[in-house]
Amino acid sequence: MFDILRKSLATGVVTTSFPGEPVPVGELAGRGRPLIDFANWKDARPACAACPTGALSCADKGTEREVSLDLGKCTFCGLCAEADPAIRMSNDSQLATACRQALVTTAGYELTPAGSHARRIEPWPCKTAANIRSQRSNEGSLDDVGRELERRVKKMLGRSLHIREVDAGSCNGCEVEIVGLNSPIYDIERFGIHFVASPRHADMLLVTGPVSRNMELALKKTYDAMPSPRLVVAVGACGCSGGIFGQNYASLGGVDKVVPVDVYIPGCPPNPYALLQGILVAVGRWEGNR
Repeated sequence: MFDILRKSLATGVVTTSFPGEPVPVGELAGRGRPLIDFANWKDARPACAACPTGALSCADKGTEREVSLDLGKCTFCGLCAEADPAIRMSNDSQLATACRQALVTTAGYELTPAGSHARRIEPWPCKTAANIRSQRSNEGSLDDVGRELERRVKKMLGRSLHIREVDAGSCNGCEVEIVGLNSPIYDIERFGIHFVASPRHADMLLVTGPVSRNMELALKKTYDAMPSPRLVVAVGACGCSGGIFGQNYASLGGVDKVVPVDVYIPGCPPNPYALLQGILVAVGRWEGNR
């Protein structure tokens, strides 16, 4: 016991100074969403063929091509960037949104006889996820996110937010990041956020993984057991869309196939910062409903 105490004293405080000071992210944030140079994109087909989840897809209609990037399916694997010089990987992982369609970016192109892109069609067919991301570029540092999260939670729930986490069939990658929230490094309980064992004590349901058919009933019962008002957050590419597993004999796909979802947090897996940002989005959505 004395050895443990001696080592603890020698190690000192390891908890990040957030929210007192912003935590440097940059390279520490890990790999984030792919960035596409739409204006100079010559041919989408190689990158679409390399995508393992169908997050990047294209469809030809005569002499035109529509290309779609669905961040809800993207695992940030980087295979598209390896196949196409017009794509590079970023560290932007703050992608949580209350609207599933906001994770989808589309672009249209006129084609050459060989099937490559002749020119981009303007305007683009729909609102793009890239535009939504750019609107968030001035949201502030990790410090600001933490303070805003704490303010909204206290305003709505008094002093705390209780979360029940359900693994509906994940590979446990998202669970590793969620556990990290409770570590001495992030210490999420400083914001008044607590994980609880019973859904009857929970304000928010955090669901990971594609919903397996064996977990469908359990997830529904957990949701029904929660008191209203209640929030549901789908975590990771699997939670958003089914991810690499998709829909098959064992998987139903995304969480919204079984229960209504308030917020989607893309990533494979989303890091603790992305999870914090997603919880903030969820609280904001709930605040608006009330």
